[in-house]
Amino acid sequence: MDRPPFDPDLAAALEARSAEVVVSLRPEEIRPLRERAASRDDVVAAASPAFRTSVHTVPGAAGGPPVEVAVLRPTAEPGPVPCLLHLHGGGLVAGSMWDDVVPLLGLARQTGCAVVSVDYRLAPEHPYPAALDDARAALRWVVTEGRALGLRADAVVLEGVSAGGGLAAALALRARDDGGPRPAGQMLVCPMLDDRNDSASGAQMAGYGAWDRTANATAWRAYLGDLVGEPDVPPYAAPARAADLRGLPPTFVDVGSAETFRDEAVDLARRIWACGGDAELHVWPGGFHGFDHFAPDAPISADARAARVRWLRRLIARLPAGGAR
Repeated sequence: MDRPPFDPDLAAALEARSAEVVVSLRPEEIRPLRERAASRDDVVAAASPAFRTSVHTVPGAAGGPPVEVAVLRPTAEPGPVPCLLHLHGGGLVAGSMWDDVVPLLGLARQTGCAVVSVDYRLAPEHPYPAALDDARAALRWVVTEGRALGLRADAVVLEGVSAGGGLAAALALRARDDGGPRPAGQMLVCPMLDDRNDSASGAQMAGYGAWDRTANATAWRAYLGDLVGEPDVPPYAAPARAADLRGLPPTFVDVGSAETFRDEAVDLARRIWACGGDAELHVWPGGFHGFDHFAPDAPISADARAARVRWLRRLIARLPAGGAR
């Protein structure tokens, strides 16, 4: 099957750093992948002095363990500030609350937002719904207790990368159906949404770029076990399964044209529009999975980051000043 070409700058970065790329993850490679998680020291060093970093233990779901979150609040912003509730990538099997935070600081800095990053539990040791329960507990904590840390309860935007993007989408669905707390928006960056793993883009990119359909199958199997691919997978596990996308908050969807998740991300935006919802979609030509984190100096990566800033600024400007949702 023919494949869309990579952007030339991204292709050069991919070739130069090919040893760092996860293409076809297999179950026995999950543990080594976890060893690549970002460290707290690296994040704190990158954040200081513009952000004050603190770590908090928040109540978990009923019957579940407590959840750790990292809060990075801009030091120069007075009063309560909007908040990006960050859910890291890693295929639901790897990563920590420090992952993907350094690239996110630029967005937070340019929009006056704090970042709250969630250390959700990982599969296969903790399959669905553990990660979602942890993310939901963090959202509730930010809304009910965040004001003491200078966070606005009415301006919490769910933000996630890859598996974290899918988790953010699942959390928005669950918040809608459970009556809250309702986020102000959701920013889904190359989101992992569909356990069926049967899209045309997945077939096109098999064995190429980053995070192909083999890696995707490994991750979904770890998260869902024998339920993966079955007709009754709940939308809170795989948001592409949701039949009704009405009532979701304003949504930003961002994906590359040369990656496994292209078609499921595009379809999510299309179906939000079909339900009368608010969505902005960007398909970056020649982008592979996670390209702007991997090659931050490429012009197309700068364009992708700028689009996120513009959307988030518009969203925040539309929110009422202060108050609660």
